Amino acid sequence: MHAKMTKNRPLVAVRILIFRDNQILLGERVNINAQGTWGPPGGHLEFGESFETCAIREVKEEVGIDIVKPTFFAVTNDFYEPDNKHHVTIFMKCDFPAEQVIQNMEPEKISKWEWFDWHHLPENMFLAMKNLCLQKS
Repeated sequence: MHAKMTKNRPLVAVRILIFRDNQILLGERVNINAQGTWGPPGGHLEFGESFETCAIREVKEEVGIDIVKPTFFAVTNDFYEPDNKHHVTIFMKCDFPAEQVIQNMEPEKISKWEWFDWHHLPENMFLAMKNLCLQKS
């Protein structure tokens, strides 16, 4: 069965998995789509921007830290049915720069940032993160 052809196109999102001692940094979303779910920092790829540059920019804007050398981790195809949105999500990964401090730069969008064991993630995950976990299991 083929999907109905429309002029709508998927957006490209970049999510950044920041690792520290087998833990990952996730934020609890508020006042934005998928409120109450947990997901990594990220946002939309800007025109002409590389995945790496987008990752560095988004982490700085949301978490207030400077990451270096983010690398490709995975890609997911995410349909947000309640919002009628479609994202192709590029997951980048990097190590936490230990000398820096996590800050909540967008409290109107993220209530808090917390570290979670990679093998014990919260149940109420952001869709792209859920899809990533299903893909990697």
